[in-house]
Amino acid sequence: MAAMLECFLLAVAVVLVAHAAPAPAPASSRLPLPPAAAGDVYAGSDSDRLALMAFKKLVSGDPSRALASWGDGSTPPCRWRGVSCGVAAGRRRGRVVALDLAGAGIAGEVSPALGNLTHLRRLHLPENRLHGALPWQLGRLGELRHLNLSHNSIAGRIPPPLFSGCRRLKNVLLHGNRLHGELPGELLSSLRRLEVLDLGKNTLTGSIPPDIGNLVNLKLLVLESNNLTGEIPSQIGNLGNLVMLSLSSNQLSGSIPASLGNLSSLTAIAAFSNNFTGSIPPLERLSSLSYLGLASNNLGGTIPSWLGNLSSLTALDLQSNGFVGCIPESLGDLQFLEAISLSDNKLRCRIPDSFGNLHELVELYLDNNELEGSLPISLFNLSSLEMLNIQDNNLTGVFPPDMGDKLPNLQQFLVSKNQFHGLIPPSLCNLSMIQVIQTVDNFLSGTIPQCLGRNQKMLSVVNFDGNQLEATTDADWSFLTSLTNCSNMILIDVSINKLQGVLPKAIGNMSTQLEYFGITNNNITGTIPESIGNLVNLDELDMENNLLMGSLPASLGNLKKLNRLSLSNNNFSGSIPVTLGNLTKLTILLLSTNALSGAIPSTLSNCPLEMVDLSYNNLSGPIPKEPFLISTISSFLYLAHNKLTGNLPSEVGNLKNLDELDLSDNMISGKIPTTIGECQSLQYLNLSGNFIEGTIPPSLEQLRGLLVLDLSQNNLSGTIPRFLGSMTGLSTLNLSSNDFEGEVPKDGIFLNATATSVMGNNDLCGGAPQLKLPKCSNQTKHGLSSKIIIIIIAGSTILFLILFTCFALRLRTKLRRANPKIPLSDEQHMRVSYAQLSKATNSFASENLIGVGSFGAVYKGRIGIADQQMVVAVKVLNLQQAGAYRSFDAECEALRCIRHRNLVKILTVCSGIDFQGSDFKALVFEFLPNGNLDQWLHKHLEEEGEPKVLNLIERLQIAIDVASALEYLHQHKPCPIVHCDLKLSNILLDNDMVAHVGDFGLARFLHQEHNNSSEKSTGWNAIRGTIGYVAPEYGLGNEVSIYGDVYSYGILLLEMFTGKRPTNSEFGEVLTLHEYVETALPDQTTSVIDQGLLNATWNSEGTAQKYHDIEEIRTECIVSILKVGILCSKEIPTDRMQIGDALRELQAIRDRFDTHQL
Repeated sequence: MAAMLECFLLAVAVVLVAHAAPAPAPASSRLPLPPAAAGDVYAGSDSDRLALMAFKKLVSGDPSRALASWGDGSTPPCRWRGVSCGVAAGRRRGRVVALDLAGAGIAGEVSPALGNLTHLRRLHLPENRLHGALPWQLGRLGELRHLNLSHNSIAGRIPPPLFSGCRRLKNVLLHGNRLHGELPGELLSSLRRLEVLDLGKNTLTGSIPPDIGNLVNLKLLVLESNNLTGEIPSQIGNLGNLVMLSLSSNQLSGSIPASLGNLSSLTAIAAFSNNFTGSIPPLERLSSLSYLGLASNNLGGTIPSWLGNLSSLTALDLQSNGFVGCIPESLGDLQFLEAISLSDNKLRCRIPDSFGNLHELVELYLDNNELEGSLPISLFNLSSLEMLNIQDNNLTGVFPPDMGDKLPNLQQFLVSKNQFHGLIPPSLCNLSMIQVIQTVDNFLSGTIPQCLGRNQKMLSVVNFDGNQLEATTDADWSFLTSLTNCSNMILIDVSINKLQGVLPKAIGNMSTQLEYFGITNNNITGTIPESIGNLVNLDELDMENNLLMGSLPASLGNLKKLNRLSLSNNNFSGSIPVTLGNLTKLTILLLSTNALSGAIPSTLSNCPLEMVDLSYNNLSGPIPKEPFLISTISSFLYLAHNKLTGNLPSEVGNLKNLDELDLSDNMISGKIPTTIGECQSLQYLNLSGNFIEGTIPPSLEQLRGLLVLDLSQNNLSGTIPRFLGSMTGLSTLNLSSNDFEGEVPKDGIFLNATATSVMGNNDLCGGAPQLKLPKCSNQTKHGLSSKIIIIIIAGSTILFLILFTCFALRLRTKLRRANPKIPLSDEQHMRVSYAQLSKATNSFASENLIGVGSFGAVYKGRIGIADQQMVVAVKVLNLQQAGAYRSFDAECEALRCIRHRNLVKILTVCSGIDFQGSDFKALVFEFLPNGNLDQWLHKHLEEEGEPKVLNLIERLQIAIDVASALEYLHQHKPCPIVHCDLKLSNILLDNDMVAHVGDFGLARFLHQEHNNSSEKSTGWNAIRGTIGYVAPEYGLGNEVSIYGDVYSYGILLLEMFTGKRPTNSEFGEVLTLHEYVETALPDQTTSVIDQGLLNATWNSEGTAQKYHDIEEIRTECIVSILKVGILCSKEIPTDRMQIGDALRELQAIRDRFDTHQL
């Protein structure tokens, strides 16, 4: 659509300028020299020659030697290149009348001396490198008709004398410069003959003056891409000769004036990317209108049916507004229509059958609406169609088997994020012009057509991510062999399907242009072929969460452009290839949860790595210093759960930008190096489960940004340093199972018993009462007695053996994986910057603030993603808040590979710096317009002045949605995910009141061995949830488990149907919401039910007896629901209901009672 618009407007402008511009005098160099008059005509006047030479003098660059003949002494001025002189008898004979040096590439300033060319009629210098101010002396050119200085770098204000003295001007073209200031009044009061005014792509400010209506001869008005504000004056309706109006990309506001409907000569209106409001004004009389572009505004209402009367229309662009309702059937009457974009609105209806009449249609954009129903069969009769984009809707049905035979010119087939099902038609292989196929997040099943790509040389993107496609046999996988014929292929993604079988070796024969190859979250077996090294332009290789095995091929080292290598959660074995050191652009290396062995190759220090995860493997040998020499590592370095030995290298101090370091569950010995204090950005440090000895080094105090410190299960000794209590950002401290002695500090984090663990240190005393340690004697405070020292020395050997045995039997599973690459169906590589988010939210203006949470604020914004404008929710983290960095990484970690209709979709992330140079982190989510559940239950959203509440069936369906999301998370493979902060405000509602669980800032992954464990008291995890929803076992230091989420869900369920928060003051310190409801069931149920449910209207009509019956049914339904809440929120974790059982019980309740329309 954008390309079509640009070509259309350019064509209109060229025609108008050519028509309006005075014909230049014939170039003297092309005329025969009349013998008698040679000296008179071609010598020119002295004043003209001097003016031209003054112009040349200010030229600082002339790469095409356009002015080489100027002033050489042998050529008269009228024969100089670009100069035309008058030849007819009269006062202009021999005088310069035109200067035309378009596209000559000359650099320099525009000389004021040009104002001395008093007979000049045409000054045409576009597409050069002229700079400086526009000289006011040009206002002396009283004969000037045509002024074109477009596409230069001329700056400053437009001088008013320029127009007051050039009253005969017909064309003024200053497009694409750096002019600023307001539109000069002289322009509108003096130039009554003006036909073309093009001031586009400058930085002009102010409003469009009403006097614009005085330019009654104007045919082309271009003010696009400036900073104009205010409304379009209604006087613009006086420009009866106007053919083209371009006001796009400004900050204009208000309604579009109805007077535009009077301009019967208009062929093009381009007013996109402004802030216009209201509805589309009546323009049905503009029978010549060919282009109407009103995209990216705030227009609303319904799309008017009279648009179907604009019989000349070839392009209609209404995307990114707030239009509602249906698409008018009358649009099918626009027989010349070539492009239509209604994307990013709130249209909720079926696609009109009449669209099948648009036989000239080339581009159709209906994405990001709420369209429903199946695709009209007539749509597949549009043989001219090249672009079909219907992504992000609620469309259903199957694709016609013969669709590939009826759309011979289709180039892009974009149907992602709908509810299409059935097979991918094999006729898709007949689309010989196809370039992009994207069916992400649908329910397509069956196999991928084997012929795909066989005769489709232009195919460059194949994205079937997030469906139910299958492959088991070699024949099912043969589509990859066919795709090797596509020499332009840049992306192949079949992630999150049901693919099985052996990965074909054909992947190594793909186009060398391939940049992304993704097969994540399937059950694919086999090995990575050595031929993978042929894909020399590969930027990302994502194969995580499969059943791949064998060694990693050394040929991976040939992928010199590889930026991301993600092979986690497979069964790879053998050593990490040393050839990975050849990947000089590799920033993300994720190899966790495999069976890799051997040493960590030293060659990795050659890679500019930022994120490294080698945890949960069998890597062995002394922990190498090389990973700590990679100064670019900034996000995380995870080497946990391996068999690394030796001392922690002092080179760790090189990682000055590192956020997280996890070396837990290895066999590292020696002391903590003092250089650890040089890791100034460190927020998370986990050295637990090793054999580290000695004391905590004083240099650790330098880590002022540290949030989590876990040194548990080591052999550390000495006293606990008091400076740990003064580290204000520290939110989790685990020093358990060491040999610390003496008094525990009593300040800072040590006052928070739920965030601190010192268990298993037998000689500690004092501290906060919550730690329940023995009081310190004077001797204990000042030193150990000789007897105690002797006992410790005598028992050290036994203690060591006990610790070693425990270590050998213990399998720690606290790995925190972080993976910043969140697959976006249309933009696999896209990120957004701080500048983009700032613009999208109007500099994070307060009017766009939609919520504030524990770690930051959420703003509503409008941003372009994958060439689309969409409304989004931007979660900006407050990095001054303790735990914010951790929350950001946790949310990325949890969202990287999960997808479910009841989970909030993340679109992209931003991790960079703001305009002040401070760290900035944000996540961009889909915008869900109905807010959160807390607002509905406790604040009561208002609509049209009436308080709005959720009825029984709506609440029950929301509860089912949330349970469905939890079941998905808890059954996630290979590691279940625990949300850890389930509450009403984290349940968001879309247009259809479908619930989406959000905010994964505290989420945790569980390793396989913890799946069925509710209490693991041998370890300790700090959990920060929300008071009232946190499972009671977390307060006792137990491990994270899925039972904790079930408890939170039970409390949430009780709150939804009682209307009472778990922290309600009426419960006091003894009673809980669980007990409050349990004691009322079943006889006193009505006393605890939310009165909004009891007072809600019901749909049955009839007698009082019927009313009584319906009330009984309603109460019975609520009792059944509350019983589920009670079972889910039992105090003992193993007594709680499984979330899957709760889901099925609630669905059964809904099926029993929804027929009564409660």
